[in-house]
Amino acid sequence: MRRGSIASLIGIGVVAGGIAAAAAVALPWLPTPASREAGRIDFVFWFVVAICILIFAVVVAALLYAVIHFRVRPDDDSDGPPVHGHTGLEITWTLIPTLLVTAIGIASAIVLARDDALGENVLRVDVTAQQFAWSFSYPGFKGLTSPTLRLPKDRSVLLRFTSKDVIHSFWVPEFSQKQDAVPGLHPTLHITPDRVGTFPVVCSELCGLGHAVMRSQAIVMPPPAFDRWVRAQTTATTPATTTTASAPATTTTPATTGNASASGSAVFKANGCGACHALAAAGSSATVGPDLDKLPQYARQAHRPLAAFVRRSIVAPDAYVQPHYSKGIMPHTFGKTLSKPQLDALVQYLVNSGKKG
Repeated sequence: MRRGSIASLIGIGVVAGGIAAAAAVALPWLPTPASREAGRIDFVFWFVVAICILIFAVVVAALLYAVIHFRVRPDDDSDGPPVHGHTGLEITWTLIPTLLVTAIGIASAIVLARDDALGENVLRVDVTAQQFAWSFSYPGFKGLTSPTLRLPKDRSVLLRFTSKDVIHSFWVPEFSQKQDAVPGLHPTLHITPDRVGTFPVVCSELCGLGHAVMRSQAIVMPPPAFDRWVRAQTTATTPATTTTASAPATTTTPATTGNASASGSAVFKANGCGACHALAAAGSSATVGPDLDKLPQYARQAHRPLAAFVRRSIVAPDAYVQPHYSKGIMPHTFGKTLSKPQLDALVQYLVNSGKKG
């Protein structure tokens, strides 16, 4: 091959590679990482992209050079010269892809191993998925449960997943990892948040009519702020107790109606009711299910007492379906997953909220 031909190939390759590299770098293809694992995953992504750009540049250079240098006149119908195999070229184009794929495999294996390696002082969070909400429990903090995922910065976190109904998929784009939550299985996911901020938690597996609203937030906090939040939450959820002279010291009774309302509100939030229903008292405005501020009106339409109607609607949601809504949308599991005190508190909370509305 002549020196000018080689220069043309190199020039075309440089231009093609430059255009591809500019498109890769200039556009924000990926969110800014918010965990150590995401940074490693991004490295593998861009490592593969760089290899692809190199291959793209070589292929485009050879293709354009062949189109320009070996073009023939429109009236030339002659056959081209016979070309036999080139052993050296065949070995080269087999060896190079083999080395590149091996390099990608090694880099990926190292990243996967490091991402799965738990650090010290691991924080465990139980993630529960159900149509159409997430809830997050902290077994190390007296069963603390939150509708949002709050995590301390720079601490190793192990998420353990449970699905109450169908397959869901946990995804925080800034963490660069996904994990399916499958009924009957309890997979885990390891993350180490390294950037303070609030990030969306998304269900990336079509799980029903309300799939689009199955969202929450992952809030990464400085460790002191996380500790203060835990203390505040555990203090707020400690039941108030009263003792009487005629009762044993271990006997507990609800202190006030306000505490019962707070318990019902906690059950409402922990089970993701606000993801599907509007309720002014809870600050929710979802429209997947009926408006819970209109419960007295719905009870009259169903010809049932309000409290009984609310309870039955929770444990047997298809017994009465408000017009313009469909059966089979609300899970039928609440009658089993909620304890009797939780169910009683939720019913009272919704009844009181409905009367105020």
